[in-house]
Amino acid sequence: MGTYYSQEERVVKILFLIHSLSCGGAERVTVNLANYWAGKGWQVTIVTLASESQDFYRLHEGVRRMALNLAKESPNLFSGAISNLQRLAAVRKVLKAECPDVAVGMMTTASVLLGLVPSLGKRIVTIGSERVYPPMNPVGRIWNASRRWAYPRLDAVVTQTKESAQWIVSNTGARRVEVIPNPIPWPLSAQPPYLHPQDFLSPNQRVLLGVGRLTEQKGFDLLIEAFARLAPLFPEWVLVILGEGPLRYQLENQVMAHGLQGKVFMPGVAGNLGDWYSRADIYVMSSRFEGFGNTLAEAMAYGKPVVSFDCPTGPSDIIRHEVDGFLVPLGNLEGLTQALRRLMRDESLRLRLGERAVEVRKRFSLERVAAMWEALFVELLRQRRD
Repeated sequence: MGTYYSQEERVVKILFLIHSLSCGGAERVTVNLANYWAGKGWQVTIVTLASESQDFYRLHEGVRRMALNLAKESPNLFSGAISNLQRLAAVRKVLKAECPDVAVGMMTTASVLLGLVPSLGKRIVTIGSERVYPPMNPVGRIWNASRRWAYPRLDAVVTQTKESAQWIVSNTGARRVEVIPNPIPWPLSAQPPYLHPQDFLSPNQRVLLGVGRLTEQKGFDLLIEAFARLAPLFPEWVLVILGEGPLRYQLENQVMAHGLQGKVFMPGVAGNLGDWYSRADIYVMSSRFEGFGNTLAEAMAYGKPVVSFDCPTGPSDIIRHEVDGFLVPLGNLEGLTQALRRLMRDESLRLRLGERAVEVRKRFSLERVAAMWEALFVELLRQRRD
């Protein structure tokens, strides 16, 4: 899938603004797109509010990296206002110096800052991007009000799902809202830290896999509860949860309370996720909400059958129920348990769903999704020129 445009409309210089490049879905999407366009010869710059010390993902050698080091927490409203004025001034300075064809803000804070930057004339196309369904990710009264002021000043806002797009249209006054899903590269590249499945698992064990930050959003407490019901019935199965976060101690206590030591593993963050997807037999997403569900689609790209809560938003855009996975009503612990039981006891069903799951490689290919972004860039540049 390609995009065609005249020389005067051709995007050759793009700038991403994002809070950090730490381990997260929005950060990974930013790096994937940046690396792809740098590989095509574009001039790509990634600017973060946080320092480079938080970087997790590997950048293409052609991507320019800038850090503003302005991500500190503010103790009060006055200090917060001063900090945001400093951020606006810093972002304006960078935009003026870099003068990209297109500037893209990734996530709410960066998008708002991009929309509120004092005018640089009409030289730069500005695009905001929401990466989580906004009602499930409250940003506070001040940032919410700022979003209503900033988004109409952007040329467009990109969301990952129709539900998010409808919310942005109804609540922000954005002039244009586009739905572009996340790209899912396959196979995934590996980088440190490396966690090797064979160091934790024996060859004869069957694996349920979940991936994400250990937070309330990801619902791993519900996943552990479901597995606790299944473990006595399926002694050859183990549960692996990859990720790190503030709920580690709570989740470890839950595992011990159910007597699941040696049956549930939480080894931490892995930079070689592809090895774990390959080793898994079933992938589970127990999230209470999502923006899209990158790990869900990644596991499917590796041919794994999947089970997910039908949370807002993303899983219903990825999973075709009973075709390549199962969607379970949000928060329905019994439904999650039953869907997992059905897959765990039926290898032929796992194989059948996994064979269809790999179709996400085409549905959400990096080339296909990047072309959707490029088409938006071209149209906005054409409008700016006219």
